[in-house]
Amino acid sequence: MRRNLLILPLVGLLGACIGSQPPPAPQRESARPSQSSRAYSRPSPAFGQCLSELSAQHAAFQPLDDKYFAKGCSTVNTVRLSSLASDTASLGLTNLGPVTCTVATGFAGWARFGVDRAAEQILGSGIARIETFGSYNCRNVAGTAKRSGHATANAIDVSAFVLADGRRVSVLNDWDAGSRAEKRFLRVVHESACKRFGMVLGPDYNAAHANHFHLEATGGSYCR
Repeated sequence: MRRNLLILPLVGLLGACIGSQPPPAPQRESARPSQSSRAYSRPSPAFGQCLSELSAQHAAFQPLDDKYFAKGCSTVNTVRLSSLASDTASLGLTNLGPVTCTVATGFAGWARFGVDRAAEQILGSGIARIETFGSYNCRNVAGTAKRSGHATANAIDVSAFVLADGRRVSVLNDWDAGSRAEKRFLRVVHESACKRFGMVLGPDYNAAHANHFHLEATGGSYCR
């Protein structure tokens, strides 16, 4: 039986990496806002539609005010995710800060259809929690002057999956050294993410991604 899920109200709606290796802790904004926040008392039509879609996915979330930080860094049209839904349960999340609604909807679909169902089929247990290294971080792509997708909260770094039976499958420990089933599971969910995000990077991309999957909403299609 599905556990009851909290779906937070939408604000003003319906009447209302390629980056360097991230630290294994919630990331903080690296600069003060350069201008005042702008609340979404009336979401734009596109943002409002996205919030409706996210709500329909049974995600628990809170829409956030727009904020602008150092040059090229912002959190616009973002939400804070509390939990996601599988077919039968609520899925916990760790370390997530602001994330664009576009990424959140893709993440919710991937968690339910790409991750939880794969875990059931391959590992014999559903998912209880998805662990991440965070989302928003005002930083550049490693070795360049270009802003990372994290600088606009448009990317999530996923590090591990905790199963309902207590097992933990991590990208760092199990991509190459896990059991046959664990390695297969990680590759299946990586491939599944490539169908929902414009950029997906993992251990086969470079050493900086040896411990996580970088999931980013872009207009392209790059999967490594």
